[in-house]
Amino acid sequence: MRVVLVTESFPPDVNGVSHCALQTARHLVRRGHDPLVIAPLGGASAATDTDESPCPVVRVPSMPLPGYPQVRIALPGRRLSAALDGHRPDLVHLASPFVLGARGMAAAARRQVPAIAVYQTDLGRYARTYLGGGAATAWRRIRAVHAAADRTLAPSSAALLDLTEHGVPRVHLWPRGVDSERFHPGRRDAVLRSSLTAGRELLVGYVGRLAPEKDVRLLAETSRLPGVRTVVIGDGPSAAGLRTALPEVRFLGRRTGDELARLYASLDVFVHTGPYETFCQTVQEAMASGVPVVAPRAGGPLDLVDHGRTGLLVTPGDGGAFRDAVRFLAGGAELRARFGTAARRAVEDRSWEAVGDQLLGHYEAVLSDRPAVAA
Repeated sequence: MRVVLVTESFPPDVNGVSHCALQTARHLVRRGHDPLVIAPLGGASAATDTDESPCPVVRVPSMPLPGYPQVRIALPGRRLSAALDGHRPDLVHLASPFVLGARGMAAAARRQVPAIAVYQTDLGRYARTYLGGGAATAWRRIRAVHAAADRTLAPSSAALLDLTEHGVPRVHLWPRGVDSERFHPGRRDAVLRSSLTAGRELLVGYVGRLAPEKDVRLLAETSRLPGVRTVVIGDGPSAAGLRTALPEVRFLGRRTGDELARLYASLDVFVHTGPYETFCQTVQEAMASGVPVVAPRAGGPLDLVDHGRTGLLVTPGDGGAFRDAVRFLAGGAELRARFGTAARRAVEDRSWEAVGDQLLGHYEAVLSDRPAVAA
């Protein structure tokens, strides 16, 4: 099968859209298919493309999003159309389509090529966060792109419900995988943990982008708990402001690969504060690492966290609720171990291979509905 994967982000970018697109391309190659990735050009990719890519990548000129240079907005041009004509795909896969993805959807429709749109970013709420409004406009754009696709894939039951309530048709569930070999309790590093706790009893951590929608400021009360050391792993436009607002927190910057896996496993409690996650991959990675999770009772974490067994779900936006949940888990190592063991068991079979095969099932269903195009 020849597949063109049009994505708003791709490595070396570090975010959920980029990571899922990379894993999708890898799985297609492993299963003997022929993918081509089309992604924005910018940042590190302007100098050289990532060695991680398992297939050819066509880069489309882009500009940074004002106020958030890590996000690239693709510029108009003929490169996308030329790449589609050159690859002659059986199917177009649109990863979190908005700007480049909308053009990819239009190009696929002109060529009568089936398309699957993967919903990954809550753009309506992002519009309110960054622009102070515009959610209705964002949803009109989302609805237009996804309604044109043969099938939309939502990563969680909350995202599926949101899409359906906003009038998006033909929505199906497709979750995300996790590398449970890399993210493993055996990565726990006593020396690393000791260097981070600096004599305190409990190590609490957040992993993710540092941006307004992530609500990382809610860790202020947690960071002031006696005996608790709070660390933040990641980077983004809010980094400088957060360092000022959270003087008790240790900021470690961006970490990746095995180093990130050691940090996850060395935590005693993982806290995710953002309420707008359509899935929340970092929660799943923490669970695979055998770490109990505290997360908002909203969005993707509702599917991932079994409240009172693998972690705790708290009221979104309430820093005191996060603090109280961490205080509860600080009550004993045995309690945390029980939660962590249950968390690991809940996700260890959710491999990218299994999730990738589910995606191929969606591809086959769409192609079977349009046999003339597939032929």
